[in-house]
Amino acid sequence: MTSNTSLLRAAGFAALLASSTVQAQTPVTIGVMSDMSSVYSDIGGKGSVEAVRMAIEDFKAEAKGLKVNIVSADPQNKPDIAATLARKWYDVDGVDMVIDLPTSAVSMAVGQIAQEKNKVALYSASASSDMTGKACTPNTIHWTYDTWALSHGTGEAVVKAGGKSWFFLTADYAFGQALERDTAQVVKANGGTVVGSVSHPLATADFSSFILQAQASKAQVIGLANGGADTTSAIKTASEFGLVQGGQKLAGMLLFISDIHSLGLKTAQGLMLTTAFYWDLNDRTRAFAKRFAARNEGRYPTMSQAGTYSSTLAYLAAVKKLGSPDDGRAIIKAIRDASPIDDPLFGKTTVRIDGRAIHDMYLVEVKKPSESTKPYDYYKVVATIPAERAFRPLADGGCPLVTK
Repeated sequence: MTSNTSLLRAAGFAALLASSTVQAQTPVTIGVMSDMSSVYSDIGGKGSVEAVRMAIEDFKAEAKGLKVNIVSADPQNKPDIAATLARKWYDVDGVDMVIDLPTSAVSMAVGQIAQEKNKVALYSASASSDMTGKACTPNTIHWTYDTWALSHGTGEAVVKAGGKSWFFLTADYAFGQALERDTAQVVKANGGTVVGSVSHPLATADFSSFILQAQASKAQVIGLANGGADTTSAIKTASEFGLVQGGQKLAGMLLFISDIHSLGLKTAQGLMLTTAFYWDLNDRTRAFAKRFAARNEGRYPTMSQAGTYSSTLAYLAAVKKLGSPDDGRAIIKAIRDASPIDDPLFGKTTVRIDGRAIHDMYLVEVKKPSESTKPYDYYKVVATIPAERAFRPLADGGCPLVTK
């Protein structure tokens, strides 16, 4: 009897411990709002969901007392749909943080709601530098790249290499307009001129008329202020029309490794671009990329997917430190206070009061087919742009938080 009683007591104590462990788990819900089917699906999409999942696993969230759930949806790159979805997620579905957020207009719509609800939004896929300027909030972080960094990286290099006259082919929404604006400022500051521009709708099916206008401009450089499938379609059309063979150059102001893979090295060789991440930089980036590819149909991570992974890690660390995901502003402050972060993919990363994550950027050139020796071996690193030069100075952005 004594032995049986002891066993029962032990079993009851073990059950109590297990129950306590379950009760101690802090619930956290992350919403991945990404383009799952359109022009930016290769940049984020299902790969971004996988990146969040990998971050949760690598953080060992459950062992650290966090029970993390993931939900995902496609806002169709429309700010009104994104805003409606964000309100439902925050108010009804218990989402604590929204991440990825394709297109700048989508990001700014969700960011304002995050501020209103005191939740968190992490921009890992969108670009406009306005998100840490006039549209900055205490509830958001812009993690991966922005139009200021892209324009100063690629634009400055191309102008200094002799590309003095520019014509822009621009996506007709917030991101494209910001990218053209920021690049034009760099061109003019370095002694170049902008001879004209033409805007096109998102997800344009036929770039023929736009490329003809670019050719007719006689500009030395055609700046592609667009992204995703729009950029690759424009480059393919330019190749068909012999734009480069005619003596003009293409400058892809926002290009991802998925774009280069789609184009192929024969078409993309020689393109200069600026990126926040390349999988073949060091042992840590290579290890992550190979794991990611094994889980993502062999596709290597874009800088946006890398940014989604890294910003999720930083978010989880802040939630763990505070013991709750409920106070969005406190979460953002905790991430800032943890700076500089030794990020596994971006290296030393500091988050500023305006929400800008500061880290090194890289000016790269796309390899010739003969120079590529392994899968996704697409870039030659031309220069590392130090973090302090890669992004806009804090005082120049116009973020209202900077003066508070």
